[in-house]
Amino acid sequence: MSKVPSLSYAQIIAALKRDGWNVIRQKGSHIRLEKMLDDEILKITVPAHRPVKRSTLSHILKQARLEVDHFIDLL
Repeated sequence: MSKVPSLSYAQIIAALKRDGWNVIRQKGSHIRLEKMLDDEILKITVPAHRPVKRSTLSHILKQARLEVDHFIDLL
């Protein structure tokens, strides 16, 4: 298992879009994304920070149900 990288919010959102996430809205410095699954809708919020803290990115990946290695492949 790889270490969670330190990235800007633009890099994180670009990688999440490659995984099928869609930007729904932005309010202030928070960007809301969602992904449709067969039986549910996943929703996450990414802060518009440069860089996003590694611990924050770790929580985002858990909510998005993504492994760190798979996320790194999306970059």
